[in-house]
Amino acid sequence: MNNLNNIQTFYFVGIGGIGMSALARYFNMQGKAVFGYDKTPTDLTDALIAEGIKVTFNDDISEIDKKVIQKEDVLVVYTPAIPKGNKVLNYFFAEGFSIVKRAQLLGEVSKNTLCLAVAGTHGKTTTSAILGHLLAECNMPVTAFLGGIAENYNSNFIYNGSEITVVEADEFDRSFLQLQPDIACITSMDADHLDIYGDASEIENAFRAFAHLVEKEEHVFIKQNLPLDGMTVAIGENADYQAQDVKIKNGAYNFNLQTPDIRIENLVFHLPGHHNLTNAIMALGMAILAGSPTDRLPKALASFKGVKRRFSYKIKTDALVLIDDYAHHPTEIDALFQAVNEMYPNDGKQIVFQPHLFSRTRDFGEGFAKSLSQFDEVVLLDIYPAREEPIEGITSKWLLDQINVIQKRVVFKSALPEILLKSECKIKLLVGAGDIGAEVTNLTKILKNET
Repeated sequence: MNNLNNIQTFYFVGIGGIGMSALARYFNMQGKAVFGYDKTPTDLTDALIAEGIKVTFNDDISEIDKKVIQKEDVLVVYTPAIPKGNKVLNYFFAEGFSIVKRAQLLGEVSKNTLCLAVAGTHGKTTTSAILGHLLAECNMPVTAFLGGIAENYNSNFIYNGSEITVVEADEFDRSFLQLQPDIACITSMDADHLDIYGDASEIENAFRAFAHLVEKEEHVFIKQNLPLDGMTVAIGENADYQAQDVKIKNGAYNFNLQTPDIRIENLVFHLPGHHNLTNAIMALGMAILAGSPTDRLPKALASFKGVKRRFSYKIKTDALVLIDDYAHHPTEIDALFQAVNEMYPNDGKQIVFQPHLFSRTRDFGEGFAKSLSQFDEVVLLDIYPAREEPIEGITSKWLLDQINVIQKRVVFKSALPEILLKSECKIKLLVGAGDIGAEVTNLTKILKNET
């Protein structure tokens, strides 16, 4: 890859992706010419266009801007999620453009900085958002590339300087092995992406290889009980970094943080769930190691508002609670249930879940069924295919038959307003990583008007 300072024009194939758009925003802020293609317009692509980035939605060579065609100082960036038949990307390959994957570019951007990398099959986005926010609020010179929209910034990009980078270390396609982290954490290591890895042992090997990218073992933070070497993190257990004296007050966690060297008292954290509290401990530990002034961390943590679609309250009244969440793996659904049940132990809970990927549904069918069976009512949408073709016999009806709940059904999205309104459950959850997120705004309006 040429020196990034010499590249004046960037073209992102799949610019609407959450990780791609953060990089596009970074280079746009640097004064570079930024262009991109994506399949469909979204709120995120609308925001990019409003920021001055030219985005097209036609997979046609004629749509590529003339400034890009010249190619001398152009870098093309893509993700593994782009279909092989994409005409725009194939044109760039055929014409000999300089082309890199998103992970390579992220590694290049972060390599001459103090790189703080957040890895894990679950919890990456929330942890990196907390960490980026802590550093920014402590006035540390940080650039954070996030895999979700942080509520405090209404963006997946935080900029407060360029000496420190916070990046999500994505295990998909082994992308995180492109990074050169100085400090890292691993929030979880469950089996996932078996279409890439084959089995759980290969995933563990990849995370182990990622952890070894960090020179000092004490600069790697790991969730307690993971089979890795590093500084352990836990709630109320004998770990290197632990939350102690945890209480819930006014819907928020109040706790003290004990580290090997210091103790920070009277911390307040507003995101529900033990998984989120563990994420916060991870972020605090990394922020301390990066040199954040510890006296400013309590105020910074208390001001963190969360990440969109990660336990996002859409309605919160005495009569109705509507929560939007990105969970798409049994472990994430278990964590979601723990969080909602801790906050609302005596209220009925209805979950609307859209399975994501045929392969994931097949590989974890039993786990999904067990996790979903914890709720009082289960509503399934059809499987969101993303990059996959259907797999014979793997459908939402197949999953539904394994769920041990009396109130359960598979429905079309058009039926959701009536089903949500008729349910007597006070707690309603809209869950999944597919296009269910696009339904949330409309369903919120309908429920608000009817309650």
